Amino acid sequence: MIVAVVDGMVVGQCAAVIHRHPDKVSELYIDEVGVAPPFQRQGIASKMLDAVFEIGREHGCEEAWVGTEPDNEPARALYEARNEQHGKAEDFVMYVYRLRD
Repeated sequence: MIVAVVDGMVVGQCAAVIHRHPDKVSELYIDEVGVAPPFQRQGIASKMLDAVFEIGREHGCEEAWVGTEPDNEPARALYEARNEQHGKAEDFVMYVYRLRD
């Protein structure tokens, strides 16, 4: 997890997990990126992504991936800006399983 701190207060976080697979390359799954509203659009999320990508590289990951809801325009803008340099958006199918009633 990467956190952004301003004046001793956490204003952003980027949580990620390294997945090591027996049948494909290791990958970095970015679970959550969030920045407190007063601190958004200041480059904090981009810097946190850069930091977590570097950690992934240091641990042998060859890919990183993140998903978001189709209507989350701020997140999509962040990820699309990075795609110009590093990759492309892909189609994705997600299944949600209810574990409790």
